[in-house]
Amino acid sequence: MTIIPQRRKQRFLCDEMLRKLGHWLRAAGYDTVIAVQGTRDRDLLQQAIAEDRLLITRDQKLTEYREAPGVVLLLHSNDIHDCARELRHILNIDWFYKPFSRCLLCNTELIPADPVCIEQVPRQSRATITTLFCCPHCEKLYWQGSHVRRLSKMFRQWMDG
Repeated sequence: MTIIPQRRKQRFLCDEMLRKLGHWLRAAGYDTVIAVQGTRDRDLLQQAIAEDRLLITRDQKLTEYREAPGVVLLLHSNDIHDCARELRHILNIDWFYKPFSRCLLCNTELIPADPVCIEQVPRQSRATITTLFCCPHCEKLYWQGSHVRRLSKMFRQWMDG
């Protein structure tokens, strides 16, 4: 059984194997760093310790480091949906924690966008937008389109599973 200490905030580091899971954690509102491709295991572990993050991996070797207990969470599932459910079970992840509040690209918290930015949104989407958000770091725009409904449905399935 994996013992994970309770942190004040749930902050994560996903290794490159779990890149997609990292994006979904961001979509749920969790502060989640995604490892740069090719980062050495020791460096990932040191980053997790330095930033007080839980390193989520499927790489058994990462659990063999002396510093790994309480820092590394080994997932056993292969499928992304099963990994999400496994996280829900182990960490009691709330997939509706702060949905769609972080940039999927850089992990920065989103802020309301200037209304003039609506001009940058595809014309067919503008009519349905009630709130427009932007990332203050990378300037990507976000709005609640059909992708939000699809992701919300997936999050519901993960919460129930």
